[in-house]
Amino acid sequence: MKRGLTRFNVTSLVLGMAFLYLPILILVIYSFNASRLVTVWGGFSTHWYRGLLSNGPLMQSAWISLQLGIVSATLATIIGAALALALTRLGPFRGRGLLAFLGFAPLVMPEIITGLSLLLLFIVIGLDRGFWTVAIAHVTFTSCFVAVIVQSRLVSFDRSLEEAAVDLGATPAAAFRLVTIPIVLPAIAAGWMLAFTLSLDDLVIASFTSGPGATTLPMRIYSQVRLGVTPEINAISTLLIAIVTVTVLAITITLKRENSTG
Repeated sequence: MKRGLTRFNVTSLVLGMAFLYLPILILVIYSFNASRLVTVWGGFSTHWYRGLLSNGPLMQSAWISLQLGIVSATLATIIGAALALALTRLGPFRGRGLLAFLGFAPLVMPEIITGLSLLLLFIVIGLDRGFWTVAIAHVTFTSCFVAVIVQSRLVSFDRSLEEAAVDLGATPAAAFRLVTIPIVLPAIAAGWMLAFTLSLDDLVIASFTSGPGATTLPMRIYSQVRLGVTPEINAISTLLIAIVTVTVLAITITLKRENSTG
C-alpha cells in the first residue's frame, strides 16, 4: 500500500509538472527551429534570435516594457515599503484597518476590474493614456506585493537592535538608517524584483490603460499571436521566459539568504 501510494504520488507529480512546463519547453525548442513553419522542424538555428534585432515593433515594445518595469517597480517599492512601515511601526491608530484594506485590496482584486476602474479614472480626470498611465496602473497593483514581503520581514525584526544603537548614542533616524534598512534591504530587493516581474508580464491591466506609443511587449505578442504564431514570437517569448526565470531565482535566493541571516 505504501509503495502504491508513493508510485501514485510520483505519477501525479510528473503529470502535473508536464502539464505546467511541457508547453513552455516546446515553445523554447521551436524558437530554435530553422523553418518558418512553427509546426515543422527544419533543424537547429539561431536565425530568429538574430532577426529580432531588425524587428522594430518588437524591440520598441520590449524597450517600453523594460522602462515600465524599472519605473513602476521602483515607485511600487517606495510605496509598498512605506505602507509596511506604517502598519508595523506606528502601532494602533485610527484608520489602520482601512489603510490595510486599501493597501492590500489589489492583491485579491481581479485584474480586469483593476484595469477597468483605472481606465474610468483616467477618463474622468482627462488624463491621456500612455506610458505614465500604464506605470501608475502597474504601481497600483504591484505595491501591495512589495508591502507583504517587507511587512513579513519587519514583523520578525528584533527591535532591540535599534534600541542598542540608540543606547550607544545614535539618533532614532540614524539607527533606522544604519541598522534597520541594511537588515530589511534583502526583503526590499525581493519586493522590487517581484514588482518588476509582475509589470513585465502584465497584459490585462496594460491593455486597459495604455495608449498610442505605449504598447508593451505582452500586448505586442498577444496581438501578433491572434494572426498566427511566428518563429520571432517563439524567440522573444523564450527571452521573456529567461528574464522572468532569472528574476524569480534571484528573488528566491535573496529570500533564502534573508531567512538564513535573520
